[in-house]
Amino acid sequence: MNSSRHFSHVIGALALAGLAAMATACGGSSPSTSNTTSAPPATSAPASSPATSASPTSTGGTAAMTAITTNWEAFFNAKTPATQRVALLQDGSQFLSVIKAQSGTGLAALATAKVTHVTVNSPTMATVTYNILISGTPTLNNQTGVAVFQNGTWKVGVTSFCGLLTLENAGKTAGLPPACKSAA
Repeated sequence: MNSSRHFSHVIGALALAGLAAMATACGGSSPSTSNTTSAPPATSAPASSPATSASPTSTGGTAAMTAITTNWEAFFNAKTPATQRVALLQDGSQFLSVIKAQSGTGLAALATAKVTHVTVNSPTMATVTYNILISGTPTLNNQTGVAVFQNGTWKVGVTSFCGLLTLENAGKTAGLPPACKSAA
C-alpha cells in the first residue's frame, strides 16, 4: 500500500475511533510549562467512569495530568462505550451521533492512543502529546491535542476532535457537525 493511501486509511481509522488529534489544535496563547511532565503510565482498559479532579492543578498538576491521561486514552479506546466517550469530549453531547456512528467499526476497533506527555497550561487547559496505535503498533507519533477542564472533568478538546474530522474530510469543513463550525 503506498504511503499516502496508508495515511488516508490511518486518518479514517482515527476519525472512526473518535480519535481527536491535530498538531495545531492548541490555538490561543503560548502554553506555560510550569506543570510539564511526562504522563504516567495508563492501562489499556477503558475507565469505568471519567477521572475527575475538583482542583485541576492540585499537587503541582500531578492529579490533573493523571486524569487527562486516563480520560484521553479512554476516549480513544474503541472498547469504551460511546456514551462514556461523549462524556470525555468537550461539549460531547453535540457529537453523540458522530461518535455512535463511528464506534467500533472497521479500523476504528483497532485504533488507540497512548499519551506520552501532558503540559497543564492553565487551570482549564492542557496540551497533550500522544501516539496513535493500530493493533498496538505505533502509526502516528507525537501528535498534539488539547484537553479542557469542563464540569469537573478533564476532557478531549473539541478543537482537537474537529481538527481530525477536518483532516479526514480532506480539509473541507462541509459535512462536519455544526458544533465544529462554531469551535473553529
